[in-house]
Amino acid sequence: MTLISSISGIRGTIGGKPGDNLTPQDIVNYTSAYATVIKEKKSCPKVVVGRDGRSTGLTVKNIIISTLQLMGVDVIDIDYTTTPTIEMAIIRFKSDGGIMISASHNPMQWNALKLFDPNGEFVNAEDGKRIKALAENRDFTYEEYTHLGKVESVNDMIDYHINKILELPYVDRNAIAAADFRIGADTVNSTGAISVPLLLEKLGVKKENIFIENGDICGEFAHNPEPLAKNLTGLSSTITSHHCNLGIAVDPDVDRLAFMSENGVYFGEEYTLVACADYILSMKKGNTVSNLSSSRALKDVTIQHGGNYYASPVGEVNVVHKMKEANAVIGGEGNGGVILPDLHYGRDALLGIALLLTYLAKTGLKMTELREKYPKYYMAKDKITLDGSINFENVKQKVKDTVQGFYNEEDGLKIDFDNSWVHLRTSNTEPIIRVYSEAKSQDEAEELAHSIVRLIEG
Repeated sequence: MTLISSISGIRGTIGGKPGDNLTPQDIVNYTSAYATVIKEKKSCPKVVVGRDGRSTGLTVKNIIISTLQLMGVDVIDIDYTTTPTIEMAIIRFKSDGGIMISASHNPMQWNALKLFDPNGEFVNAEDGKRIKALAENRDFTYEEYTHLGKVESVNDMIDYHINKILELPYVDRNAIAAADFRIGADTVNSTGAISVPLLLEKLGVKKENIFIENGDICGEFAHNPEPLAKNLTGLSSTITSHHCNLGIAVDPDVDRLAFMSENGVYFGEEYTLVACADYILSMKKGNTVSNLSSSRALKDVTIQHGGNYYASPVGEVNVVHKMKEANAVIGGEGNGGVILPDLHYGRDALLGIALLLTYLAKTGLKMTELREKYPKYYMAKDKITLDGSINFENVKQKVKDTVQGFYNEEDGLKIDFDNSWVHLRTSNTEPIIRVYSEAKSQDEAEELAHSIVRLIEG
C-alpha cells in the first residue's frame, strides 16, 4: 500500500487500486473534500493550482481543475511552478487556498496533492482531519451546471516571486553582481530549471557563468531527486570542471536546498539553514526554530547571536506554528528548508539561494571557509520499511527499555545524549520509520543510527 494521507495532503504512487495507490478516484475524492472545507468558509472561493515537472503532473492537474470546477470553485492555474511560489500566489491573488501537485523528493512514480490555506500555509490539523474524513466517506456535493467554477491561467508567478525576494533588505544584488560568481546548479529536470537560472540572472550572475545540470523539464528525473551528496556526483564534476565558486541543488518542487563548496564537496543540507540563519541573525537579532530531526548547529549559532532556539515536531506546518509562537526571525527544517517570515511562512529554496549569495558576496568568504565557521556535527539517516508487522508504539517502548538518555516523545521518540542524539519517527511521505542521528563524528553517528535499526529489527 503506497497511499499516504497526512494533514498536509495525500501522496502515493500512480496507478493501481483506489485506496491503495494514488488513482484518479483518490484525486477526485481528496480534491472534492478540500473544496468542501474551503466552501464552508467562503461561498464563492478561488484556489491556485500548480505542478512540478513530473510526467504525471499534467494529467493530475487536469483532474484537480475539473473537480474544483464541478465543486463550484474558481481556479487560478499557474501550471509549472514551485511550492514556495504557489504559497506566494495565494497571498498575491487573495485566494482561498491552493493545491501544489508534487511529491517533493519522492521518485518519479510518486505524486501528491499538497493542500494550502488562505494564508499560503499548509492546512492545519483540524482541517486536515476533516478533509481526510470527507474524502474517505465521499461526503461532498457537486454543483449544478449553472454554477461551475471558472479557470484563469497566469504565467508570471515565478517572476513575481523572484522580484519579491529581490525587494528584501537582506538581498544585495549589487554585491552579488560585483562578486562575479561562477555557479553550478542541478535542477533535477523539474521546475528549478525555470526558477533557478532566472533568479541567478536577476541577482546579477552573468548568464555565461551559470552551469545547469539536468535543466530540461522532460518529465523524467535524471537521478534520485533528493538533494543528497550521493545523488549529486554530476554537480560535483560540473563545479570542479568549470571552476565554480559553489554549487546549488534543489528538489523537484524547489522548497529544499543544498549547496556544494568550490571543491565539489557537499556543504551539507543541514547547514543550508544554519548558514542562512547566521546571516539573518547578523542583521536582525531574534529567535530561531527547526524541527527535532535537525542539526544542533542551528541552536549553537543562534545562542552565539544572543537569540533563543526552539524545536518543533517534523513538518512545515509544525515549524511554522512554533515560529509564530516563538516570534522567530528565521526557521526551517534541516533537510534544506529555509523559512523567512519577512517573505512568507514557507520553505523556500529560491530565498535561501539569494540569502547565501549575498552573505558570500558581503564577506568574501569561500564556501569551504564558511563551512569551517560552524560547529562540526555529522548526521546519519537510516530507515526501516513498514510491512504491517511492526507496531511503532511497541518499537518506541522497546527502545526506551534498552537505551538510556533524555526522552522527547513530542514527535516519535528523540533521545538526547551529551554529545549526540537519535530520533525515530514514522514518515509522513513514505511507509517507513525514519531513524536520524547526529554526533561529533560520522562513524559515531552512523553507528548510533545502525544500532537503533538493529535493535528494532532484532
